Order: sequence, then C-alpha cells, then structure tokens
Amino acid sequence: MKPHFTRLNKITFFILLFISFETAAQNSIKGLVYDAQSRLPIDGAPVALLPSQNTNTDIRGRFVFTKIENNSNKNIQINCIGYSIKKITFEQLLSNDTIFLSPTKTSLTEVSVNSNVGKEYKIVSDLDIKMKGVNNSQEILRMVPGLFIGQHQGGGKAEQIFIRGFDCDHGTDINVSADGLPVNLVSQAHGQGYADMHFIIPETVAEVDFQKGPYNALKGNFTTSGYVDLKTKNALDYNLFKLEGGMFDSYRAVGMLNLLGEKAKAKQQSWYVASEYAYSNGFFEHPQDFKRFNFFTKYNGKISKQTYLSLTASTFNSKWNASGQIPDRAVADGSIGFYGAIDSTEGGETARSNINLQLVSTFKDGSYLKNQLYYSNYYFDLHTNFTFYLNDPINGDQIRQKENRIFMVIIVPIIEMAILELYSPIPISG
Repeated sequence: MKPHFTRLNKITFFILLFISFETAAQNSIKGLVYDAQSRLPIDGAPVALLPSQNTNTDIRGRFVFTKIENNSNKNIQINCIGYSIKKITFEQLLSNDTIFLSPTKTSLTEVSVNSNVGKEYKIVSDLDIKMKGVNNSQEILRMVPGLFIGQHQGGGKAEQIFIRGFDCDHGTDINVSADGLPVNLVSQAHGQGYADMHFIIPETVAEVDFQKGPYNALKGNFTTSGYVDLKTKNALDYNLFKLEGGMFDSYRAVGMLNLLGEKAKAKQQSWYVASEYAYSNGFFEHPQDFKRFNFFTKYNGKISKQTYLSLTASTFNSKWNASGQIPDRAVADGSIGFYGAIDSTEGGETARSNINLQLVSTFKDGSYLKNQLYYSNYYFDLHTNFTFYLNDPINGDQIRQKENRIFMVIIVPIIEMAILELYSPIPISG
C-alpha cells in the first residue's frame, strides 16, 4: 500500500511544524551592527556568542544565533578589523538590538581565528587592505593567497593572472566582479574573459572576497580556478588627497571627498566622489607615455524604513605605448638595446563607463529582496606585433584588436527567507 496523509495527520504535522518554529524563534537572538561614524550597516562583521558560537553580519548588518541555552549567561563580542572591540551582554541586546562600532586604527597585537563558513578569508583581505598600500587596482588581486600577476605591453592592458597552477591569461579562468558588476568580458577582442580592473580606484576598495576552485555555483562562468569579488566603501571615514611620484616620470594623484554632512549621516545616508590620474613614461627607450584617468561616485543610504539604495557611477580612460617583445638575436647583434623596440607603434587605448544600482528591501520577518541593475559602455583598441616583418617585409605584421560594446542587465529579485536561518546550523547571511 502507498503511504498517504490523513486529514488528522496533516493537522498534526502543521501543529508540530508551528511549535518547532516557535521554539526555534524563542531560542534565537538577532541584532544589527552599524558604523558609529557613517551610521551605515557593516557587512561581514565577525560576531561571537561567547564562548563558542560564531557568525557574520549580512548585507544589512544583521546577525542571528539559534539554539541558544542559558541566555542570561551569554556575552556577545564583535571584533571587526578597523573598529574597536565591542562586548555586550544578552540583556543589553534585548533592550537595544542595534550595536554601533567605533572606527579605530588597525593593530596586529591580537589575532582571532573563527570557523565562519563563507567568510574564511575575510580577515586576511581586511588586514591587507588596511595595512598595505597599492596604487593599481589589479595589485589588489595579490591579496589572494597563491595568486600573482604580471604586466606586459604597457600599463593599460589587463594583467596576466596566475593562480593554483592555472595560467588564467587576462581572466579566462578566474571570475572577477566589483560590487556585483562583472569585470570579465565574454568573447572580448583580446581574449575570452578579459578582466580589466583599472576602472577601479584602489583607495575605494573596502573588502576583497575570494575563493579558490570551481566550487561556488553562484559565480558561474570563468570560475575554473576561483573567483575574486571586490566591494567598494559605502562611506568615507575622511576626505583624502594624495600625490605620488617616482622614477621614469611616474606620477599619481588621488582625491576623495564626502558630499554629505552630519545630518545625512544621522539619516544613514552617504555620498562621496573619488578621482585618480596616473602618468608614466616607463624605463624603455621608446617612452610609454601612459595616461590613466578615473572618476567614481557612490551613494549609499536608507531611503525608507525598510529599504536601502546603493548607486555607483564611474568612468575610466587610458592610453599608452606598448613595450612589445623583441628577439634575443636583435639585442645580441646590437640592432637594438635591451630596452629597445622593433615596432615602436604598438600600444592601445581603453575606456569603460558604468552605472550600478542595487536596492535591498527588508521585511518584518527578516527576509529581504535584492534587486540590481547595471549598465556598462566599454571601448578597447590594441595594436600588437608578434612577428615584426616576417609575413610583410615592407609594412610589417602589426595587428589591431578593437571592440566597442554596451551591455545592461537586470538581476531578478532574490528572496532570502528568515525561516531558513532558524534551522541552519550556521545562520545564512546575505
């Protein structure tokens, strides 16, 4: 006989399910973590329910602990890099579930290691961002353990990426994104998955999330060797103006400025602009004449009681003369110097403009909808010569790779149900 539910069995099932929900809810504790200066939620802050439970805040700054016993004896500690350690009692959280963290200088006097699934490497990237200076957005990739990059043919091309024994070319086998905006380009003129990160100003990066291997289905295409997901700052701690200079006529200027005042911060709103200009001639006999300009702006804030809006816009342009490649025999017979060139007309130009809109709506039961719309206009023009005058002794063998594309994507809303958090051994976060 086939098993079946009688009417009584169905009623009993739903009663038991309701009781289990109520029990789980009674034995759970929730809270919100905000930046005391910007008044915005902190995503990925490590939260510990002492002595042994650990989790992280989600995109809304919310955390959840389940299956709690002896609540009155529990203490909650938040140890987030860049902020002072915060410890509160269970009773304090019940009276006020909003916790504000005060920004402070990063110190390596104490290191805490937790087993938070999905955030295993966050502490590594956070420390690197706080304590290492970078003047190129692609250098941020070096924060990923086991990953290194190489630059050839001028500073304008996307760097060559190597990780876990993979030669990822310029991004073919590694997924790169910034604030949910894909950096990799499908069927790009120079190579599949070409990932040029130079439109990102490194000083605006707040977090680098990464994972090795093709194990995250959410990341999809290009994730053969792993993925790298960058997140920019929601707010600036202070205004910044920086000038840098070095050998071979290398210069760089960066400016970052808050556009909203204290009244806007009290309403959990932030808006800032950032700009970068870089120039270098390089050390080759033929000057590189590399120029790069970046502009970036981001608004992040609470536009209603249950809704957060994040809007970013950026534009980028770079031009350069490439060093190219040369044969050893040409240097050996004195035809050219070690830093010389056979075809001095190699080089390129690239540009990209982006608009990225994200809307997060939270509901009373803890679930939320996340919507995203992004638009990108991309231009690429590259001149290279690999065989010099082999095929055409008169005009040379130079080739041109050029494209101009526009793409716009609307992400279907993603619903995250709070009910899953009640039964997950480790609470699911945004």
